[in-house]
Amino acid sequence: MAQDEIPEPDRVEGAPHPRETQALFGHARAEAEFLAAFSSGRLHHGWLITGPLGVGKATLAWRIARFLLATPPADGLFAAPPPDSLAIDPDHPVARRVSALAEGRLFLLRRAWDEKAKRLKTQITVEEVRRMKAFFALSAADGGRRVAIVDPADEMNVSAANALLKLLEEPPEGVTILLVCHQPSRLLPTIRSRCRELRLAPLAPEDMARALAAAGVEADDPAALAELAGGSAGEAIRVANLEGVKLYRALVGLLSTLPRLDRAKLVALADAASGKGAEPQFELMLTLIDLFLARLARAGTLRLLPPEAVPGEADLIARLAPDARAARLWADLAQSLGNRARRGRAVNLDPAALLMDMVLRIDETAAQLA
Repeated sequence: MAQDEIPEPDRVEGAPHPRETQALFGHARAEAEFLAAFSSGRLHHGWLITGPLGVGKATLAWRIARFLLATPPADGLFAAPPPDSLAIDPDHPVARRVSALAEGRLFLLRRAWDEKAKRLKTQITVEEVRRMKAFFALSAADGGRRVAIVDPADEMNVSAANALLKLLEEPPEGVTILLVCHQPSRLLPTIRSRCRELRLAPLAPEDMARALAAAGVEADDPAALAELAGGSAGEAIRVANLEGVKLYRALVGLLSTLPRLDRAKLVALADAASGKGAEPQFELMLTLIDLFLARLARAGTLRLLPPEAVPGEADLIARLAPDARAARLWADLAQSLGNRARRGRAVNLDPAALLMDMVLRIDETAAQLA
């Protein structure tokens, strides 16, 4: 397969790759923290960029990489004033080379293409970390700063993580390693302890709207999209591309018939989310079911309704989760159905049958509460 035909594991379908995204919204505090460390002259060699999936962690990593590779070191008395932004002109030679993956001082560590299996590997392997180590050795003669981006660090297997740890313990001169990480708890504690953390929070609605506009995503119902995406621009793009608001509206309409479930509506919804070529819609429907159950459990526990994502949702949540007892039942069911979905996918259970079974379990719980 030609290099330009290989899918990129760190790209959200329907959106620009983070290296092509110039603007970063909602994370001025993290940017200022990195700039302060840079201006102090004591820049740490390892940075762990954490936060929920899709909030801009990779965009920040590429923004830092461009900045480090394009910004000359301070030069004594005649040094330029400390920079107040990580922004680099898109026409800067470094920015163009980074966008084209042609920058000789930058290494991108991500899941590789398995030529034999003709698919992306499921993990970042030790061979890829060794390639990065060799890259640093070869590029040392060029001088200047060098940068590596690991995206995401969560996907390293044990051997790869141990190999990366050795690099962090004895970092090459002039190297900055940026680790994008969705779940820091999955990393070795020793890796976390050798990195400085930049923690990104979910995007506020106004920042979400700006991020989606910059990505060229048009949303018919931006408020609903923001609510379903939970402050994640990446998830909002996925939901928008798959008409997720429409799917969620259909799901809420179906669950509004609980505890006397409308079987015809259930069959129609299962067919819509599990037909031929509908794998992305099926995965999204599993996410939406889990989201609805989480909203039920949270509302019952806090005695507080979330902002309504689609019409009728607030009344449904108030009816199904009136108190803490109901919240516990829905939380337990969410965990049970999550395990059930993973087992079903592992044995290639028919998607329509899996969805119908999950909704019938929800119906049973609603009947128990009633």
